[in-house]
Amino acid sequence: MLHTSSSNNSLLAVLIELQRLKRLDRTGWSLRGLPAGTESVAAHSFGVSVTAMLLADELVSKSVDVDVEQILRMAILHDWAEARVGDLPRTATTYFGAAARKTAESAALADMVQGLKNREQYRALHENYEERNSIEARLVKAADVIDLLVQVLALERSGARGLDEFWEVAQSADFQLDGQAQTLIAEVLEALLEERKKVATRTHVL
Repeated sequence: MLHTSSSNNSLLAVLIELQRLKRLDRTGWSLRGLPAGTESVAAHSFGVSVTAMLLADELVSKSVDVDVEQILRMAILHDWAEARVGDLPRTATTYFGAAARKTAESAALADMVQGLKNREQYRALHENYEERNSIEARLVKAADVIDLLVQVLALERSGARGLDEFWEVAQSADFQLDGQAQTLIAEVLEALLEERKKVATRTHVL
């Protein structure tokens, strides 16, 4: 009879718990009256991971020194804690405070991965992301915002309205990047704003 080790049990427990993210709605859309199922946390994490990979590869092609593996790992796990604490909207952070949110999410992530052999690596990646301690973390945050805006653009193209506030970040975001990285992010955000203008123009015409 095959005996499963405790570490494998822990690995399976994490995988099962992360299934919640596939069904957990992004709260921001719900608060603005969009229907359930508009976007799950897992769907957002996929978008962030894809965006982060494309940004990283673009920078590597320009000879910028970034750790692509670290970027992808960080993008994949940056929202794992939400399987336990939920997707806290910006309004909740206003009341609880950013520090309280970070503390809660860090504790949740640490508990989730406690039984894994690489737990310290996962905790360090999450802390790096939260504190923006590296260019990799700052790029993942930029990818997080870009994926959010791509989703807003898709919703507006489908007829959703009342999402103007999300676009403010495209005009005021400071990811603490410089050089080629800053230029690339600025170009992507500008392209997003241009695409949004097309939506507004079509809506006005109709």
